[in-house]
Amino acid sequence: MSPMLYESGWIPFEVSTDGVSYDRSGRWMSVHHSKLSPFHKIILGNATQWQYYGTPNVGGDLSMIWIPSLIKAKTVNVELWGYNETGVAYSSNWEAEWKYLYTVGRDVPNNGVFSFTPQPAEKPYFLWDLGSMRVSPSTKPDGAQDVNALWTVAYAVAWHLEEAFRKDSAGWALEKCLIWDQEEKAMPSFQTEITDCPCTLAQARADIGRFHTDYGCDIEAGSLCTYHPGAIHCVRAIQGSPQYGAGQQCCYDGTGAQVLTGDSIGGSTPDRGHDWGSPPYKKPPRVPAFSHWKYDVISFYYCCLWSDNCEYYFTHRPSSDCRTYRPPRAAAVLGDPHFVTFDGVTFTFNGKGEYHLVHSSTYQLSVQGRAEPMKSESGSVTNATRLCSVAMREKDSDVIEVRLGDKADELQVFMNQQVLTFSEQKWMDLKDVFVFSPKPSNVTVMFPSGTGVEVRASAGVMTLTVLLPLDFQNHTQGLLGTMNNDPEDDFTSSNGGMIPLNSSAKDIFTHSASWAVTNETSLFTYDSTHLLDEYYYAPKHDPSFIPVFSVAEDPEDPLLEPTLLMCSGQGAEFCKYDALITRSLEQGNATLLSFRSHTSIKTALQSVQSCGWLSPPYHGQKDGTLYLEGATVTFSCHDGYRLYGSQERTCDGDGKWSGQETSCVADNTLAIVLGSVGAVLAVVIMVIAIVVYTKQQKKEAKRLQDNKVTYYASNL
Repeated sequence: MSPMLYESGWIPFEVSTDGVSYDRSGRWMSVHHSKLSPFHKIILGNATQWQYYGTPNVGGDLSMIWIPSLIKAKTVNVELWGYNETGVAYSSNWEAEWKYLYTVGRDVPNNGVFSFTPQPAEKPYFLWDLGSMRVSPSTKPDGAQDVNALWTVAYAVAWHLEEAFRKDSAGWALEKCLIWDQEEKAMPSFQTEITDCPCTLAQARADIGRFHTDYGCDIEAGSLCTYHPGAIHCVRAIQGSPQYGAGQQCCYDGTGAQVLTGDSIGGSTPDRGHDWGSPPYKKPPRVPAFSHWKYDVISFYYCCLWSDNCEYYFTHRPSSDCRTYRPPRAAAVLGDPHFVTFDGVTFTFNGKGEYHLVHSSTYQLSVQGRAEPMKSESGSVTNATRLCSVAMREKDSDVIEVRLGDKADELQVFMNQQVLTFSEQKWMDLKDVFVFSPKPSNVTVMFPSGTGVEVRASAGVMTLTVLLPLDFQNHTQGLLGTMNNDPEDDFTSSNGGMIPLNSSAKDIFTHSASWAVTNETSLFTYDSTHLLDEYYYAPKHDPSFIPVFSVAEDPEDPLLEPTLLMCSGQGAEFCKYDALITRSLEQGNATLLSFRSHTSIKTALQSVQSCGWLSPPYHGQKDGTLYLEGATVTFSCHDGYRLYGSQERTCDGDGKWSGQETSCVADNTLAIVLGSVGAVLAVVIMVIAIVVYTKQQKKEAKRLQDNKVTYYASNL
């Protein structure tokens, strides 16, 4: 029973049984339709047919399906609802509107299937070209709100548009495209404030704090990229732009390169309305999904899908390249536990307690970790620890805690000390933080600053990755070091003291203990007697727990040989320590894989130099759509034209293209130009000759005059 909302996230509500006293309260999760499970919405039988209905060769019956048990009725009504935004753009009277239009099917048996033959709607209904279908009990009045109902996703309502659309859909759509073009020209530009795209697919998938998979083009879901042909994966910027709440989209092809609108209709496009909305939501253009459809998607149908006039659309929605993109920096905690700082220092700290992993007073970010003693494969407690919980907050955001659950490799998530479940919803919009959990063993937390925190569970151990934008440079403290490209100061204690990188394991242990939190600064939840006794009432760093600082490699140990065979390459020392201390090859292998995964993330996030998009010459073409360092683009001209400038240009390491700008000139034009240049040169030469001759004459006249003066003076 869903009220009509213009926002996503947790919606608080109060309940009254008498209409006077509201003595019960709760919260309800409002979600973006594309993030909702297909089991909880109406599915269009053939989405392409629905949204192209009335264009050439597209007609017939339309069908849709749903799960009948979700509607508590024997018969249902099938309704069309429209969405629009009215008023002056970016003013106080800019409003969103959901409106019941009409009933398509009445008293339909609730068997989960409905089909009909569409007819053009009458005015003013056909003016609504964006909306959703709704199924609700037929016992309720038409258009009744706050009733048990199911909805489709937002879609282009082509099937009910006026008769003129069916007679000439391309001409009708062009007229709409031109109107949209004028509306866009009257609106302020948002493109200067949106973030640039990552340069490569690897960067886009690794930068989890600032970009997330676009569900409309997901490589994990088979790359069904309806609006971006030629792409295999797209991501969206998680946060809306600061002033206009605009969104960014970045798409990539099979080679991992950006797909740009300058080269392909499948190129990525920025959005006036962020697809996922932008806090505080509620008003245009920040309404989740529907503002995006209003300003960025239905216009794509006008200009590109229902007609062939994409040049209008791409004028206002050109792809952003990656010339100003700067990858984030990554740090990690893995195994039992081993640390990799933002500046690449690796060390082991087996303290028992609760510690500051990352703290930034400038950005008011705090990421804290709790470590507990590990158990060996036989079940006995070892003199080593593991990360078992991570708590975090940025400014006044909700506090998110992720801890190891009771089941193997399952994580439990808390929001402000209350359990969050992801059984129905994988993505949650919370207060100044997003949480994504695609499966029980993986949780990603994203903050407005662009900070990304990923927690994974494997082999009974938690692995943590923290990504920070370069804005955090020189603004971090904690066990994961000072992010400043200087490894030498990563062993800085909470009181400012430093120890060298080659310090002993015992000295590192003593130094790291200084980063223990206090009860006043702790973000953790203490919801059991065990946690209260072990971490709240006890010292935040347990001085009685002394770990094993190194493990001897005993030739008589039957576990040594398989451990040495398994643990090789980068991360080998961590792998050996964990396998031998826990007496588990599985644990050692899990640590090795986690270390290699972190190495892969760092490799993916290496900086890439871009020279920016190159356009083909007018009356010519180009070969090459890669614009990163080392890439080469070649140019050629159409018949009857000659190439002027560089035929081949290479992206150099300084971010500039080699050679000269290329153009194509008609053969007769070139002859005229060359003849004109020759004539101009002849005139210039004649002028120069006249000037030189005149100067020589004046010089000779002056010499004769001087001689006369000298002659008269000598005679006098």
